[in-house]
This record gives sequence, structure tokens and C-alpha cells, in this order.
Amino acid sequence: SDIEVEHEETAGHLYYLRYPAVGGGFIEVATTRPETILGDVAVAVHPGDERYSAMVGRTVILPLMGRELPVIADEYVDPSFGTGAVKITPAHDPNDFEVGRRHNLPQIKIMNDDAVMNHDAGPYAGLDRYECRRRILKDLDAGGFLVRVEDITHAVGQCYRCGTVIEPNLSRQWFVRMKPLAGPAIAAAEKGQVVFVPQRFTRVYLNWMENIRDWCISRQLWWGHRIPVWYCGACGAMIASVDPPAECPCGCTALTQDPDVLDTWFSSGLWPFSTLGWPEETADLAAFYPTSVLVTGRDIIFFWVARMIFLGLAFMGEVPFRTVFIHGLVLDPLGRKMSKSLGNGVDPIDVIESHGADSLRFMLLTGNTPGNDIRFNFERLEGARNFANKLWNASRFVLMNLEGYDARRDTAPLTLADRWIRASYHRTIKDVTRSLEDFELGEAVRFLYEFTRSEFCDWYIELAKPRLYGSDPAQRALAQRVLLEVLSGTLRLLHPFLPFITEEIWQHLPVGGRGAGPTVMLARWPAYDPGAEDDEARAQMELIQ
Repeated sequence: SDIEVEHEETAGHLYYLRYPAVGGGFIEVATTRPETILGDVAVAVHPGDERYSAMVGRTVILPLMGRELPVIADEYVDPSFGTGAVKITPAHDPNDFEVGRRHNLPQIKIMNDDAVMNHDAGPYAGLDRYECRRRILKDLDAGGFLVRVEDITHAVGQCYRCGTVIEPNLSRQWFVRMKPLAGPAIAAAEKGQVVFVPQRFTRVYLNWMENIRDWCISRQLWWGHRIPVWYCGACGAMIASVDPPAECPCGCTALTQDPDVLDTWFSSGLWPFSTLGWPEETADLAAFYPTSVLVTGRDIIFFWVARMIFLGLAFMGEVPFRTVFIHGLVLDPLGRKMSKSLGNGVDPIDVIESHGADSLRFMLLTGNTPGNDIRFNFERLEGARNFANKLWNASRFVLMNLEGYDARRDTAPLTLADRWIRASYHRTIKDVTRSLEDFELGEAVRFLYEFTRSEFCDWYIELAKPRLYGSDPAQRALAQRVLLEVLSGTLRLLHPFLPFITEEIWQHLPVGGRGAGPTVMLARWPAYDPGAEDDEARAQMELIQ
């Protein structure tokens, strides 16, 4: 489809060709694809271009083929490009196709699906498109039809996966009419039924939806969901059916299914409800549609997100999600997109084996901002592993010193250090929770990193050691309780960012009571207590630090 084609600025040539006119004279056209002249059916000029007013309605002769072509006037033509006269090849150019429809021009397909010239290419049949170009240019030059060649840079359509230059080609396909679907999908974004984060991607989405064309949903592939349409061998009727029909209404049983498959994004667009049992009204469908947040990359807003929205509205009457959180791409250390051609890809399996999955996850979230790309950074990867090791060692220390905790002895008032760490801990809860609600994952990681590494590990644990090793049982019990409270909550806050190590530590933690849960994934998110805020303790600790 069109959105699977990327247009790259490429160095090329503009060829000026002379088409002789019947009765004398000539007209010059300019083209970047001289091989397509074999499919020309007209020459077009702008109706307001006085240079060619006398040519409109006349007939010219197609070089090399001898076919007569009409000269027509159409608003599509840009008088400032080339000579202001363009060749019209409806079977091999989408703009020419529209011009051809307006003027009832024939369509001559000169190229097969493998980019080899077919029988309508005359003496050039059987040639590859580029070999055909070379032969035609040689013949045009020999016949005096090639006037001049200019070097230019122009946008060339390429496959977004492999980079192959795309040849527009006329074929029969299945389309979805988009106008009835686009309107509700546009309204959903404008009315805030679907919110994009960052907000700038709302405009990206709307620009595409407002200029959308009918969607070609058929693909000539060996895999995919086969199009559920059968053709009657007798009367030619088309029969759409979920199950293979036994016979045509005309009585014929010689039915053949359409060989094409559905665009994979058509199937993917149904995912939010088809996976929940639709079209049956299941309990899962009632419980989980719509969902709250979709997390995805900006590169598939058109491929997937937009299609889920308009298909959800069409079939379910409701958007499939309330928020679309857009993340960036992971680039190489030099800021380049990772690709096979550059050989700059980083295999996550190798990184996981050398540094661990948690380190990779934490590194990718460090410094991350919504919608923006992030460079793979090996120094930050080392830092993430060091942080995980520090958390592990600190947790082991706390666990080893929780033995013998007796709540009956926990009667001492909070010390300055206790008040300070609890105030910092609850402020961290507030900051992390707010950051997650705002989809600022990088900020959440920063708050947790600074609190865990600097305040909890480097300061509070060191300040607690004299009480843990001392002879006062009340002070030891107090330090144990605060250590457990802060470590337990910190593990829950860190779990989305370091899931494996936090779960392992949680399984050894003597937590219990309401909301603890058998796994950290089911434990309650820590609740911010404004009463724990203690500006005096924080100020005094700043002086000490």
C-alpha cells in the first residue's frame, strides 16, 4: 500500500523528449522514466499555459511506437516543471491514472509484476525495466527524439523494508472506502476520546486521516488471511462468505476463492476486539474493551494505531483505547537507525547475556522522554548494571539484619535519620507516581535512581548500622522497621523498571499483612503520606551531608 512506500531523495536524470505533431511541428515533454513512454496515451498541458494553447486538441506521434496521442488540457499539469508538457501513462503513474479517468483515456499496461516489459511494450518485450530504459534511450537518441538530459534530485518511491524502487502498476485490488470511516476517527481525536502522548502526535494522526485515500486491503502473498470471496465459474458472480459456499445462486458449484490475502494491518486493526471473542458478546470483551493505554512507536501510527481506531469505532461503536503513548526508536550510539545494511544493530539477547535483562531495560528508560528517540549507550548500560548490583547488595544487608525483629521492642521515637529517609521516601512516591501518570518514564527512573542509590543506600543504611550493631534493642527494632518499610516500598516502585531483581528480592522479604501479595506484581502500589513530609529533618540532613 502507499504507506509501505518511502520516498527518498535520489540523484537521477530528467530526459527531454520530442513528440512530432501530425501536420507539422512538435511538442517536448520531460520525464524521469523514459521506459514508460511505451504506455503513453496522451500529452497534457495546463489549460492556462498560452505556450501550448494552439496544441490542445491536436495529435502527436509517440516516438518508437508510432501511436497517435491526443494533446489535452488538465489542471494537474505544473507549467513550471520541465517544459510544461507531460506524458500521460495511466497504467504506471497514480496521478496520470486520475488524469486518464477525467479524460476517458485508455490504460496500456506495459510492465509485468516482476518489472519485466510485456507484449504491449512491442520490440522491448521481455526486457528488465532498467535494460529497457537503456535500449529506449539509445533508440530515442538515434531517431533524433532525445533532446537533452539534465541531472536532478527527486523523490523516488522505495519499499520501506528492502529499499527496492517501486513501479506503480495497474491491477485489480480490493479497497475499503475510507471517507465513512475517517470522519468518526478524526472526531474521536478532536473531541479527546483518544489522547496522544506527546500531544504533537495528534496533529500527525489528523494530517494522515484528513488526507487519507481508499485503503487497498488485498495482497499478493503466500501467507495471511485469505480474502473470503468466491467467484462463480458460470455466471462470474462474487460471493462473500465466512464459510465456503456450496454453490452459486445460479446453481453452479464450480466456485474459486480469491487467491489474494488481506493486508496484515487489516487483521491487526481488528486485534483489540477480535482477540476477546468478537463478534460474540463474551465476558472478556465486556471487561477489556476498551482498554486504557496503548504503548507503541511513532513509526506505526498510520499502519496500526489509526486503523485500530476507525475499525473499533466501526464495529464496536467505541474507541479501542483512551490514551496512545508514543515512544521513540532505539538508535545506535552515533544516533543512526539500526539496520542490516549498516551492520550497526545491537542484539538484545547478547546484551541480556552479558548484562542482564533488567540492566538493558533500565538503560533504555534512563533519560527517556515521550516520543523521542534514544541512543543505545554502553556506558549507561554499565551504570544500570552497577545500580542493580547496588540494590542487590543493599537488600542482602537489610535482609541479614532483619533477623530477630521484635515489634514489642519497637518503642523508640523516630530519629532524625528515620524522619529524613521516610520524608524522602514519601516524596519519591509522589514524584514517581506523578511521573508515571504523565508518562514521563525517564523522570520516574531518575527520581528512583537518586533516592535509592544516594539517599537510601549511601546514607540511610550507613546511618542505621550503629543501631543495628548496638546494644539498644529498641533502637535496633526501630531501624529494622524503617529499613523494611522503605525497602519494601522501593522494590514496588522499582519493579516496572527492574522486574526480575525486584521480584527475586521480594520473595525473600519478610513482608506480610494487607496488600503485601505473594508476588511484587500483586502488591499494592505505595501510597504517598503527606504527613511523612518533614522539611526540618530534610534541612538538617542537608547540613550534615
